[in-house]
Amino acid sequence: MTFQAIKTSVMKFVKDEDGLTIVEYAVAGGLITLGAVAAFSTLGGTVCGVIDALEDAIRGTNATGTIGTC
Repeated sequence: MTFQAIKTSVMKFVKDEDGLTIVEYAVAGGLITLGAVAAFSTLGGTVCGVIDALEDAIRGTNATGTIGTC
């Protein structure tokens, strides 16, 4: 393979934009996943607090002797 053929191949690879769209989709997917995990973690803590408050209200206690914790 000659230097000119290698140079042509490298320049073709550099100008190819198909790989960029794949990277962009991967980054966007990662950000969406990160956002979903953060939302579910926050929501999980809130739901856990509400369930504990309901359990306390039903038992008439103040977080002592709970059946389970979230």
